[in-house]
Amino acid sequence: MTRVECLYRVSTKGQVDHDDIPMQRIECRKFAEQQGWNIIKELCEKGVSGFKISADDRDAIQELREDAMNQRFDVLLVFMFDRLGRRDDETPFVVEWFAKQGIRIFSVKEGEQKFESHTDSLINYIRYWQSEGESRKTSMRIKTRLDQMRGEGLYTGGTPRYGYRAVEKGRRSRRGERNFRAHSVRGCGFIYFGNRTFGARGTHPSRRKIQCFYRKQNPA
Repeated sequence: MTRVECLYRVSTKGQVDHDDIPMQRIECRKFAEQQGWNIIKELCEKGVSGFKISADDRDAIQELREDAMNQRFDVLLVFMFDRLGRRDDETPFVVEWFAKQGIRIFSVKEGEQKFESHTDSLINYIRYWQSEGESRKTSMRIKTRLDQMRGEGLYTGGTPRYGYRAVEKGRRSRRGERNFRAHSVRGCGFIYFGNRTFGARGTHPSRRKIQCFYRKQNPA
C-alpha cells in the first residue's frame, strides 16, 4: 500500500485558534482514503510562516527530508502546495528535491506536481512566485493598517509598556477582534525643586525605576 506523510501548516496563532489545522487534516485524510493510501505520519507547523522562515529552519521540512532519503514514504500530501512554503527562490527547489528522491507530491486542491517536462518546472516555479507575491502584499496591508491604528492611539497587541494596562473599549474590527487603548498612568506627577525631583511620596524617580513626565515648579 502507498505510504503517505502529510504536512499541515498555519502561519499565525489566529489560524490555530480557528481550527485551520483540523480542516487541513480532515481534507487530507479524506483524499488519502479516496486514493486507497495509508497515512503513516502527520506533521504540524503551528504559527510558522512559509514566507519568512527558510525551509532549512523548519523542523517539519527537515524531518520530511530525512524520511525521504531513507525511503520511508511514497507520497507527500498537503492541503495546498503553499503549505510547503511561499519563497520563490527556495520552495520550488524543495519540491523538486522531493521528486528527485522518488516522492510524489500531491495537493488536495491542486492535484499532483509532476516534473516530466520543462513546462512542469515552469508551473512549479510560477506557483511559488505567485505565493510569495501574495505574502508580500498581505505584509504591506498589515503594516499599513497597524501604522494607522498606532496613529489613532489604538493598542495593536503585545505587552503594554510599564505603567500602562490594556482596557477593553468594546470596539471591534470587521473580523470581530477587540481593539484596545492604553490606559493613562496615574499618580505619576513628580515635582521639580531646584536640582532635586520628588514624587508624591518623596521617592526619587530613579529609585522607582519608572519613566514619567515632569512638571517644573519653583520653590515658594
